[in-house]
Amino acid sequence: MAGTGESPLNRAEQFIWLTARVLEQRRFAHHFLKGSADAVETALAAYLNEDGGYGHALEPDLRGPVSQPLHTAHALSVLDSIDRCNGLRVERICRFLTDVSTKEGALPALLPSQRGYPAAPFIPIVDDPPAELLATGPVVGLLHRNAVWHAWLFRATDFCWAAVDALRVSHPYEIEAAVAFLDGAPDRSRAEAAADRLGRLVREQRLAVLDPEQRAEYPVAAGYAPGEQHFPYDYARVPESLARRWFTDAEMDLSLDHLAAGQEADGGWPVTWRQWAPGTALEGRPLVTLRALQTLRAHGRGLG
Repeated sequence: MAGTGESPLNRAEQFIWLTARVLEQRRFAHHFLKGSADAVETALAAYLNEDGGYGHALEPDLRGPVSQPLHTAHALSVLDSIDRCNGLRVERICRFLTDVSTKEGALPALLPSQRGYPAAPFIPIVDDPPAELLATGPVVGLLHRNAVWHAWLFRATDFCWAAVDALRVSHPYEIEAAVAFLDGAPDRSRAEAAADRLGRLVREQRLAVLDPEQRAEYPVAAGYAPGEQHFPYDYARVPESLARRWFTDAEMDLSLDHLAAGQEADGGWPVTWRQWAPGTALEGRPLVTLRALQTLRAHGRGLG
């Protein structure tokens, strides 16, 4: 067990060991304690289903065993973080994505197989769900970044380009998905042009809180929880992201100061989205805490 020092990292470590699932414990150990990537992948395998997708509440707001695109996207992000987005593991995931895609060749947020299992009320279950950039963009961008080749990517990439090009009015999570796609899209000049346009949209529609001390003056998107606002670091998780160009150094520093100050007394960061069940909040906080630590470190903030 680590010492009880008061550095942000030590405080977060105690929170993780106290509250997190095995997967998040293994992820923390890998990223901050030189733990094994094999251990992370072993923990992730507990969520894998025979159809090649992932379920079992890997994404805490969707309960039950059935495979869902959001769970599978979560699994891909974990594999990406440990440099394991390759080989048969990703081939199997791409076959699942092919099987569950809509007629456009892209992903819905939620398959009707979720019906009968608990799910967040803000993620509707419908019989014929539409393809969504929110579900498809991060997956496509991640696979391209890892130089994955699969037939599924052709139509899914075309869908993402069309969806990004059509954005005129949006909300923060959709913009995050668009950025995740653009950061990995192979056509870099087109991605940069699209990102420039989205950056203007974010500023015009006030989708990022540029001054945390004035956050009450920024709107909250329809359907979001009170105070569920987004900051520059939400869009630019790493300095290399195209979204980093949207913000001045001063704006980025203010947002990172705000993120660092958000660590709570128990060492974890808070969940800001709408809470609907006690277990989802408990499982969500370690995920948010890991993301905060990784974001701060990526931007050169010392964690102690």
